[in-house]
Amino acid sequence: MATFRARDRSSAVLRSDRSAVWAALTDADLMARFTPYVTGIDVDGDRWTWRMGTIPVLGVSVAPRFTEVMELHPEERIDFRHDPARSDEMTAVEGTYLLADHEDGGTDVSIDLEIVVSLPLPGLARPAVERVMGGVVKHMGSVFSRNLLAHLGEA
Repeated sequence: MATFRARDRSSAVLRSDRSAVWAALTDADLMARFTPYVTGIDVDGDRWTWRMGTIPVLGVSVAPRFTEVMELHPEERIDFRHDPARSDEMTAVEGTYLLADHEDGGTDVSIDLEIVVSLPLPGLARPAVERVMGGVVKHMGSVFSRNLLAHLGEA
């Protein structure tokens, strides 16, 4: 087993106000529907368990399931980190969403997240695996953004 990582940082200015963006980002059902490969999100208090469909990575198929501890600062910030009690999970995601009023109206939104996954592959495969992971994360972000904009009436 080796550990592999992918990181995504992005930002955008949305025409929608912060409360509308906040409502979407904190709705687990919407998040699951907007995000490719995600088949569902179970919410138990501040724990969100994400279930994903099968994703092929260099001949190994993984169906990640991971639990995030969500720390919500209404309409300003969402911090999420892997639940330390879930050491059995082979995937973890950690990151932050930031929301702020944009000077010309609308909302500045940024995300910084890192995905860490343990796979039954040799560490020598790291460059290829992380390149594939980066592509998958970029695709997921693009589709998520498009779906969020459509939901907010900005598409």
